[in-house]
Amino acid sequence: MISPAATSALDDFLAQRAALSGASENTLKAYRSDLLDYLVFMTRHKGGPQGIAPLTAVSVSDMRAWMAHARGTGLGARSLSRKLSAVKSFYRWLAEHEVFDPTAVLSARAPKYQRKLPRPLPEDAARAVLDTVELQSQKDWIGARDTAVMTLLYGCGLRISEALGLTGKDAPLAPTLRIRGKGGKERLVPVLDAARDAVDTYLRLCPYPQEPDSPLFRGARGGALNPRQVQKVMEQTRLQLGLPASATPHAMRHSFATHLLSAGGDLRAIQELLGHASLSTTQTYTEVDSTRLMEIYNRTHPKA
Repeated sequence: MISPAATSALDDFLAQRAALSGASENTLKAYRSDLLDYLVFMTRHKGGPQGIAPLTAVSVSDMRAWMAHARGTGLGARSLSRKLSAVKSFYRWLAEHEVFDPTAVLSARAPKYQRKLPRPLPEDAARAVLDTVELQSQKDWIGARDTAVMTLLYGCGLRISEALGLTGKDAPLAPTLRIRGKGGKERLVPVLDAARDAVDTYLRLCPYPQEPDSPLFRGARGGALNPRQVQKVMEQTRLQLGLPASATPHAMRHSFATHLLSAGGDLRAIQELLGHASLSTTQTYTEVDSTRLMEIYNRTHPKA
């Protein structure tokens, strides 16, 4: 059982993350889950509840034991790196409040892992998705809705949650949208005429009234459109077009970034459009572009 003192410290840490860094609810849930796993392990590993004093005395061997245990449960290197990052953040905060040296924890090295590159669609495939997605529904307004959502993902680089988070007060779409993304971070996103037209078409056909606080995109029964429905219609579209399993709604956002970069877009500007906190995240698209270029080279060069 985790000690009350450790539980209280965890709650205080999460409250600070929410207040100072604007961490999203999902991020806070992930932090809580990762840190609870760590505290439960240390409780069992040490043979009793770990109050603040024992937590400040965690050794390098204790950290190695925790990481070995986590890998032994089948946890992948990427997931373990995320958990370790949460633990280190917690210990940095704890060290400031309890005044101790957290080196044993902070010196723990994350396991190496192969970073997965985004898998965008070719430009013709992305266009085919926009042309075909409306055919997956027998109701015109639902087909128009699905086209509008996909156009926002590809034309504006929105996440599904961001597109489905739009409300009636966002309609009709302005030339620029103010989007609140991960961690509550706001960004301004230019809206293409094609995206505005797609949303206007959907709104004309939608049988449900648009109120300022109602969701812009409605499900068949009038409630908020579920992300799973967006994923489902993409699966149907993918099968019809013969696209790979990597052709997901999020791949439309990847395609937005990759195609901008291929056309000479500035990396910093793309970072802002996507709402990435770190440029290193956006730089993965340069690796995608280089990989695709080499594939084309190897496939078409006369000496290949």
